Amino acid sequence: MTTSFDSFQKRRLQSSYISVVVSIALVLFMIGVLGLVLLKSTKVANHFKEKVVMTLFLKDEVTNESVKKLKESIQKETFVNKVIYIPKEEAAKEYKKDLGEDFLQFLGDNPLKNGIDIYLKADYVTPEKMTELEEAFEKNKFIAEVNYDKPLVQLLTKNIQRISFWLLVLSGFFGLVAIILINSSIRLSIYSKRFNIKTMQMVGATKSFIRKPFIWQSIRLGLLGAFIAISGLTVLIYYVDKYIPTLELFTDYVALGYVAGGIILIAFFITWISTFFATQRFLNLQTNDLYY
Repeated sequence: MTTSFDSFQKRRLQSSYISVVVSIALVLFMIGVLGLVLLKSTKVANHFKEKVVMTLFLKDEVTNESVKKLKESIQKETFVNKVIYIPKEEAAKEYKKDLGEDFLQFLGDNPLKNGIDIYLKADYVTPEKMTELEEAFEKNKFIAEVNYDKPLVQLLTKNIQRISFWLLVLSGFFGLVAIILINSSIRLSIYSKRFNIKTMQMVGATKSFIRKPFIWQSIRLGLLGAFIAISGLTVLIYYVDKYIPTLELFTDYVALGYVAGGIILIAFFITWISTFFATQRFLNLQTNDLYY
């Protein structure tokens, strides 16, 4: 009879451990997916920002030597990603291609100006910073005009801020759900051992001594759940990268490292905190209260 009861208790304990690991793995997988979306959304947003061009139209009297020095000085600036000099002859060819006809035949002369296209770093592509740069460049004696797509920059900044806000709200919500679910799973696991906790306490074991094995057991279960979540996430990333290679998910080792590290840290932290407070609750209960 005792052997049968022990076997039942062991199966019950194993079932409890499995449910905790599965719950943790599912929650951490969800957090990993969201974390990856957050990281890649930033990269995608930066990609579009760095496509915005600020063009400096030069005065006709500016010499080639002066153009070269100006280009080199701009290239050294911290806000610059790439600088391209476009002579007015090349600009005329592109304009002709866009129009589908040779406008120079009607005008007789090339009205376009030599220009320098500046591709800015993503952090500087905001209405405020680009306005500051525009004002600074306009003071340069070699520059006749500064031009860029202001409505596009405003729209891009507004949409990115809106998307980032809702992603952060969503992250906070799922983070709270993760804490609640993992905490509930661990509390249920510890609840089944509440009589063991009280028995150990009654024979003189200290609270820290009683808590320690429960905390380490929960951390091991949490790390196992984290490993399962990372494995599932790896499979998902592999197939997404296979069908949408432009996202470059599988080769972005920095993002993958952040996500994997975040999953492990979350698993460790939440399981440790949840187990600490769950065991503390039963340690503080009176014996009669354990039956309710």
